[in-house]
Amino acid sequence: MATILIVDDDRALREGLTETVADLGHTPVPAASGSEALARLQEGPVAAVLLDLRMPGDLDGMATLERICALPDRPPVTVLTAFASPANTIEAMRLGAHDHLTKPIGRSDLAAALDAMLAHAQPDAAAQAAHAGHPGLVGSSESMRRVQKTIGLVADTASTVLIRGETGTGKEEVARALHAFSRRRARPFIPVNCAAIPGDQLESELFGHVRGAFAGATADRAGAFHQAEGGTLFLDEIGDMPAAMQAKILRVIQDCVVTPLGGRSTRIDVRLVAATHRDLPALVAEGGFRADLYYRLNVVPIDLPPLRERLADIVPLAEHFLAPSGKRLSGGAASRLLAYDWPGNVRELRNVVERAAVLVRCGVIAADDIDLPAARPERRAGDGSLQDWLSGDLPGAVARLERTMIAAALREADGNRARAARRLGIQRQLLYAKIERYGLGTPGADLSGDTTGDVVNPDASDPSEAG
Repeated sequence: MATILIVDDDRALREGLTETVADLGHTPVPAASGSEALARLQEGPVAAVLLDLRMPGDLDGMATLERICALPDRPPVTVLTAFASPANTIEAMRLGAHDHLTKPIGRSDLAAALDAMLAHAQPDAAAQAAHAGHPGLVGSSESMRRVQKTIGLVADTASTVLIRGETGTGKEEVARALHAFSRRRARPFIPVNCAAIPGDQLESELFGHVRGAFAGATADRAGAFHQAEGGTLFLDEIGDMPAAMQAKILRVIQDCVVTPLGGRSTRIDVRLVAATHRDLPALVAEGGFRADLYYRLNVVPIDLPPLRERLADIVPLAEHFLAPSGKRLSGGAASRLLAYDWPGNVRELRNVVERAAVLVRCGVIAADDIDLPAARPERRAGDGSLQDWLSGDLPGAVARLERTMIAAALREADGNRARAARRLGIQRQLLYAKIERYGLGTPGADLSGDTTGDVVNPDASDPSEAG
């Protein structure tokens, strides 16, 4: 049995969590504010904390988390919020939260969160200033939340990070977020595209040179490593780096020493982040990339999913790109964006949306204003082609999309409706109504998104959900 501090200004949610925690065999200690929670922590030891993010007053959830993480014997903290964002997810993890979960949280998920907190002792951490947030990394899909949590966990470490993903998925945005949320954020962030610089110039670009080092070197020049001193150096498309440069980069990583062309060696303090769209293990096997460098770079891997696998993020991303213009998407435009497979990923989406914003004079962008290739890739939607799936009127197409997303969420959550609601970002009661509307809660209901598929237990919900 452990003492669990529950901090939430909403009385009903606080009481629901209290009841469930007690039912799980622990001793709940409720607190209605951050100040009350901090006062309780002074009275005696607490094994773990469940902390609401949005609370009124001077001490909201993030400020309370910062105070707790500054304590010499701080307990592990899981932040709970119904309004998850990339910025608050990353910041919570950076400040020292054990996890960052979205409400509603079911009984089984709550039990798992408590077990994880009680099983792993948190290291001490100094108090840190709150960060305003990073403008990139828009998205609340499960895959992007995993990326955001990883950024928060590793931002303040010195570990080398390797970002992997298709072209246009936003690898530089991840690198910039790692820098922006780190202690190095006041120092430079220097990006270098290894594929865009000829091999004979890359050494000078990275390491610099002194006057007279070669023909045309008329003055000393600081390389990217020296420019990034105290900050972060981002090596994009490192999979395209020539073999000779790979050996030199490996030496820099090992020794933290850089030698400009024609100059003397000097020590550096730089956080290295690399990225590639290529399959580095395959390149290693083929002899096209050094195995020892790959292992040095792949200390903390971050995999960015393609946009076609982030359906829930497409419209929020489009709205984010539209925001400066003051324009908005119509329902038909949103449906058209969702129907496309985005081979160019986020970069292509941004270009399409910004083009529409420039060319459309009115405040609402219609479906016909979205300029996409005529013969675009089709996403499998189950029975028939994508064209068949989106045939008919807009309400019908939206209903088919909604049913498919709900069925997929139920399938991924093993039929647990509380977890499915959390995946979809909607209230549990609304999900129940939609399950009944689409006939997904009846025995034998099709949850595969097509005419044949797995049957998931429709009663696999958590009757004692909290929060």
